[in-house]
Order: sequence, then C-alpha cells, then structure tokens
Amino acid sequence: MAKKEISGYVKLQIKGGQANPAPPVGPALGQRGINIMEFCKAFNEKTKNFMGKPVPVVITVYKDKKFDFIIKSPPASHFIKEAVRLKSGSKEPGRNIIASITKKQLEEIAKQKMEDLNAHDIEEASKIIAGSARSMGIEVKD
Repeated sequence: MAKKEISGYVKLQIKGGQANPAPPVGPALGQRGINIMEFCKAFNEKTKNFMGKPVPVVITVYKDKKFDFIIKSPPASHFIKEAVRLKSGSKEPGRNIIASITKKQLEEIAKQKMEDLNAHDIEEASKIIAGSARSMGIEVKD
C-alpha cells in the first residue's frame, strides 16, 4: 500500500468522551476539511475511560481528507491536582506553597504518564512530575 501524503497536524486538548462539533473542535477540524462528526464519534469511543479528564490528541490530516489520531494521557498537572484535591495551582508558585505531595503519589502519577514522558525509568519520570508539582506551588515531601 502506498504511503498517504500528510497535509498537516492538529493538536487539541478535549475532555475525554465529550468531543462535540462546537468550538474549539469544530473550527479546528473544519478548516482542514475533516468530517467533524466522524472524528467526534471515534474520539469519544476511544476515550470512554478518561471521561471528563482533559485528553491531549494529535490528529494527522491526510491530503484525501482522511485522518488518524493519537491519544495521549491527561496532563501531569491534572493528575497532580487530583492527587492533592486542588482546583488550581498557586497564583505565586515559588512564593506561596499551597499543598504538599508525597514521593509515592509522584511515582503513581509517573507510572500513568510514563509512555508520554521523555524518561527511561520511573525514578526519572518522578523527577519530571516533581518539577511540575513545584511549578504549581506544591511542596514535594519524602
């Protein structure tokens, strides 16, 4: 089979299982000529287990208006906020510490995010997640 010619990529962050043709999904896909309802049905089917969580998706658009998409795991910040039960991070990270997270919690998040992180093992992945937590004004405890 011949290789399909790629015309571009679209990166979106959509709540799992809740894609619909309304903005931002509709306009982003419509300008590329993608069948929006077809994408929404396929996306919602694949992201049932992430219901309500923000899910990054990279859509590959081909010249013949067909598409493929890759679903990534929800952002680390979402998992961190979920772990420490916060609505948002600190307004002044580095000055105001608004919560704390344990190394065990960081490790759990790192396991969930492992395939999307640029790390070779859980220890390195935990350090990446710890950096995200600190940038949100969350203290890392042993």
